Amino acid sequence: MYHYTDGGLRNVWLTNGYIEHKTKYGNGVSFQDSDGLTQAICKALSHKPGKLTGAEFRYIRSSMLLSQKSLGKTLGYSEQAVAKWEKNGKIPKAVEFFIRSLYLAKHNGNAKVCSMIDVLNLIDRIANTKIIVSEARNKWVSKFEDQELEAA
Repeated sequence: MYHYTDGGLRNVWLTNGYIEHKTKYGNGVSFQDSDGLTQAICKALSHKPGKLTGAEFRYIRSSMLLSQKSLGKTLGYSEQAVAKWEKNGKIPKAVEFFIRSLYLAKHNGNAKVCSMIDVLNLIDRIANTKIIVSEARNKWVSKFEDQELEAA
């Protein structure tokens, strides 16, 4: 079995799906279907009984490509607060519940949640971007940075 420690995880072991090999720099390992591996780990962490460690919380957050800043802003906390949770593992219960639920909804293909995560991922990049709104056929459409958003 291989002890998988990427992202600071300490409690994940792989029974297969990896290949160990020697390189000129020492031993190496490659993973088959790394995206599927990440999803399986995040799903297990989302269902894990008990509290998440800071590394586990960070692993789930990172798998959704959420920055500390955008997650913090969304929940009314600072980027530094999120970094502190990930470092010391003292994550507020509501925040832990939110990240688990958000991941599971995304993993289950909830289109609204997937769209919300996409917007959260843009928070850091579009703060000062011009928004262009136009009307066509009695429907308003907005866009920024070549990404279209339908008006609700």
